[in-house]
Amino acid sequence: MIDLTSLLTILGMCAVTYATRVIGFLALRNRTLSPRAAAVMEAAPGCVLISVIAPNFVSDRPADLLALAITLVAATRLPMLSTVVIGVASAGLLRHFMG
Repeated sequence: MIDLTSLLTILGMCAVTYATRVIGFLALRNRTLSPRAAAVMEAAPGCVLISVIAPNFVSDRPADLLALAITLVAATRLPMLSTVVIGVASAGLLRHFMG
């Protein structure tokens, strides 16, 4: 069973994430973005993904390094959502079986 502190933390993170989406939509809904601004907005999800997986580049755990390699190969061939699913699944399975 999840304790109250963890539940409140998860709900708080959910609320903040949703709020950033809503505020961004409200702020930009009647505006036309320049090509440069559109490129920045399109690159943002990739930047976030890199910031999440970058610490694994210096990991000393073989499971993490192998999952990172699998994720990098997937990223060169598949869309973002598929890459994230493959990365999370491979990390979870490899950590379970390799320790």
